[in-house]
Amino acid sequence: MKLGEAARVALEAIRANRLRSGLTTLGVVIGVLAVILLVAIGQGAREEITATIEDLGSNLLLVFPGQADLGQAPTRSRFTLRDVEEVGRELGDPGRVAADLVSGEVVRARNASAFVSVLGVTRTFPNVVTRRVERGDHFSASDVATGRRVAVLGASVADELFPGRDPMGATLTIAGLRFRVTGVLERVGASFGPDRDAQVLVPITAAQRLFRDSRVDAIFVRARTTDSIEQDASRVRTVLSRRFRADEFSILTQQDLIGVAGRVLQLLTLVLAAIAGISLLVGGVGVSNIMLVSVSERTREIGLRKALGARTRDITLQFLLEAVVLTGAGGFVGILSGTALAVMADRFSPLPAVVTGWSVTLAVTVSVAVGVLFGVWPAWRAGRLDPVAALRHE
Repeated sequence: MKLGEAARVALEAIRANRLRSGLTTLGVVIGVLAVILLVAIGQGAREEITATIEDLGSNLLLVFPGQADLGQAPTRSRFTLRDVEEVGRELGDPGRVAADLVSGEVVRARNASAFVSVLGVTRTFPNVVTRRVERGDHFSASDVATGRRVAVLGASVADELFPGRDPMGATLTIAGLRFRVTGVLERVGASFGPDRDAQVLVPITAAQRLFRDSRVDAIFVRARTTDSIEQDASRVRTVLSRRFRADEFSILTQQDLIGVAGRVLQLLTLVLAAIAGISLLVGGVGVSNIMLVSVSERTREIGLRKALGARTRDITLQFLLEAVVLTGAGGFVGILSGTALAVMADRFSPLPAVVTGWSVTLAVTVSVAVGVLFGVWPAWRAGRLDPVAALRHE
């Protein structure tokens, strides 16, 4: 039997049992859809975080407590403002050094409230990490020196606490203490991870009093040029090594951060793809079961065809093509559905989603492979039927 004729017979058999074929294909559709959608979300998250890190600038150094190791628990910071000042003196330009102290807090204004990230920051913070103030002013050096209770709001915080009103000069409370609003940050947006618009900046000295903690969570250093990053990193390491062991702090560049985040998100994408692969496996089992039922139902047909001269390989090829057609059709519909859902998720939800060529290729390959792997046994069984016994089958 020629391949074209075998394909025609397989399609006729599928059309003769439309409902059963459709339900069999549905399992593959769901599996392929899940692969496309979940991998797209994982890839979108990776690109989103990479873009966010790149927005910080290629000449930014970040100093964190502990080691930047995925296997280690977060380390409580022992940095203080004194360390920040010493780094600034070593570099000869305190304006290129900033620091923050972060805590999640509920902020209130009149009857509105919101849970946000409260960042105690130095005066130099907006310039070092590139956060522009859209309205009003950032706090001054005297505000930081005296620990004055003033605040600069992220764009979404301003919208939530002061809907339809100008927040400039208004007051809000953080942990029961009143702060006066002096500015609103430019909207930067976020679709994955922490929302940088849901932040409130206050002087770091005011935050230390508010949280009753003298620590500094991180130190940021803006190198003069990308070529001087390594030199500045070495000087920062020299300063901090006077107080801390080498394993008590880490100095990371933009590429280091992208590498760490990339490893985390690559693992996340693989886990999501594995979960989706289970759906495809279940769909493959369904294909195998249905094909075995089909062999059983069509035993007399198989016997008649073999009696008329059909060879074992002809029968095997026909049933194998049926399985491949079912899974191939399911894969095609799953790719279209998964791509459409990924586009909708990226456009209408907070989840970023990017459909990649390799995920589509993977889905197509796996769907066809599922048809072949789970169709081989039923097809082989059909081809091995004895024609005499098959004709006597009731």
